[in-house]
Amino acid sequence: MIERISLNLHIWRQESPSSQGTFEKYSMSDVSTKLSLLEALDKLNDDLIINGCRPINFDHDCREGICGSCGFLVNGQPHGPKDGTTICQLYLRQFRDNTTLKLEPWRAKAFPIVQDLVVDRSSFDRVIGSGGFCSNYYEKAPEANEIKVSQERSFSAFETATCIGCGACVASCRNASASLFVAAKLAHLGQLPQGQYLRLTRVKQMKEQMILEGFGSCSNNLDCEAACPKEISANWISWMNREKY
Repeated sequence: MIERISLNLHIWRQESPSSQGTFEKYSMSDVSTKLSLLEALDKLNDDLIINGCRPINFDHDCREGICGSCGFLVNGQPHGPKDGTTICQLYLRQFRDNTTLKLEPWRAKAFPIVQDLVVDRSSFDRVIGSGGFCSNYYEKAPEANEIKVSQERSFSAFETATCIGCGACVASCRNASASLFVAAKLAHLGQLPQGQYLRLTRVKQMKEQMILEGFGSCSNNLDCEAACPKEISANWISWMNREKY
């Protein structure tokens, strides 16, 4: 296995939401394949700062594929070419020597660009705020074992609960639909007994908020399923559409 490679990076640079963006070219040589792509960008930023240039802005946090903070397009693919992987889990050993990588932000009306590879995904927060929660009238949290849940149902709900809200499904869809994201949140709560209260109201409110945010309709091309780093099935979109309110 090659231990060190060179990279040709074409990175989208845009200083502000109102400014004109463009791709800028950068070259990196003798880079360890043990680095993740984000670590390579850190190294590039160190060089830019030393030379008095503005560093490349990109989102990240846990760098363990859990939080959903990171995300951009690598050669047109959300999170890059490796299936079931977030951008922070993408290592340089996945690429050949002297490869060219085109890095650009999510492209969606509901995800306006903030700077460089960073987009504003607060639209997801507003969709969740419209109904993606459970309500009860207890003065304190009920005993965890008070409501029994079958193993089959809990496993099914957990499958959708793995959604990290990264936005890859939106970025991959030709209509910039958030259907897989919303379906995952609805199916997570809708399959559990604690989520039955306000179940139908939740569906109505979250679907309406999804439209208000400017997300498109489902294209039925299953690109969202292919891009999802948690490999959540697009069948949950059909489940969502069967929910009546």
